[in-house]
Amino acid sequence: MKFTEFGFDQRLMDGIDASGYENATPVQEQVIPLIMEGKDVIASAQTGTGKTAAFLLPLINKILTDPHEDHTNNALVIVPTRELAIQIAQHMEGLSYFTSVSSIAVYGGGDGNAFVQEKKALSQGADVVICTPGKMMAHIKMGYVKMGGLKYLILDEADRMLDMGFYDDIMFIIDSLPKKRQNLLFSATMPGKIRELARKILHHPEEINISISKPPEKIVQEAYIVYDTQKIPLVKHLLHKKNFKSVLVFCSSKIAVKNLTRDLKRAKFLADEIHSDLDQNKREEVLIKFKSGRLPILVATDILSRGIDIDNIDLVINYDVPHDGEDYVHRIGRTARAAAEGSAYTFVTVKEQRKFLAIEKLLGKPVPKAEVPAELGETPRYNTASSSRPTGKKNFSKPRRFQNKAKR
Repeated sequence: MKFTEFGFDQRLMDGIDASGYENATPVQEQVIPLIMEGKDVIASAQTGTGKTAAFLLPLINKILTDPHEDHTNNALVIVPTRELAIQIAQHMEGLSYFTSVSSIAVYGGGDGNAFVQEKKALSQGADVVICTPGKMMAHIKMGYVKMGGLKYLILDEADRMLDMGFYDDIMFIIDSLPKKRQNLLFSATMPGKIRELARKILHHPEEINISISKPPEKIVQEAYIVYDTQKIPLVKHLLHKKNFKSVLVFCSSKIAVKNLTRDLKRAKFLADEIHSDLDQNKREEVLIKFKSGRLPILVATDILSRGIDIDNIDLVINYDVPHDGEDYVHRIGRTARAAAEGSAYTFVTVKEQRKFLAIEKLLGKPVPKAEVPAELGETPRYNTASSSRPTGKKNFSKPRRFQNKAKR
């Protein structure tokens, strides 16, 4: 099913097109129509099944097309961790880029400036608030959070939130919301405590079970466990090692795309880049060269991970670990299309190991680990312990901050 078939507002479709989305995943096909109809939903859905876009797209569309109160927070997305809050906020930013829909990510660990911005947004009203339970409860207790007109509540990874002891915080937040609202609950598992929570907050919900799609077996998958400084040398080594005719390299940021492309060009590789800083004409020019075979190496952000129709890609390199399993499947699915075979290499740094372990769990088996060339130096150990955490201090920056609503 194509996204054009859902009947989304054109402003939202512009964001979908710019993000490279073309065909909906099975998750989105099931969930989006129900949300558009205004029904409550309880879904068994793991991270990596495409569920984020499944609830963000109809949510943005409803905010664009349905009447809402001004100067109130219209939708609340509650998640267990600040990492997930940041990820969803970034996804929201891309999809809503051509709309007037405002958003704010609210989570602990920020500085004084972040608190000031959060307070301003929550007191004036943002269209979509993505938050962790403890931080949101703290704001509500201070008395300035506008929730009188809220129409949508989404609980994401609900089972994990309950495992982390957030039940009381969640119920405190829910008690501050209007009784009449649309509720969506996503949980990887459905134990009794989730059923109990669902009975308390959902009204005649539709229940959906979602499973992740799997990549084709003919794709040769390998992972390289590396330090950040080894990534560019490793790309050069792999490209020298075998004469690939068509290589697509995915990076998670524009700066990584630009740096890698610059270094490849200096090393005399015929490479170019594509990302959102380029105008549409330039993007199309680069893509035409890549499709025709005149450009053997293309370095891109996730703008190309979905919707691209090229059947002759030999190699996909995940320069950064994708956000989740669904993104991983879509990225590596650019190779081994039609009757062809292909390879997919993923670079995994220390701080990305937990994320890659989660992807392997969703795939149902480990991705084979390839040996990094000795001349690149010592490499990190891959910690397969389920309780492992990345080493080193995390440094997260806030995603797009609150912007005053434009008139709708």
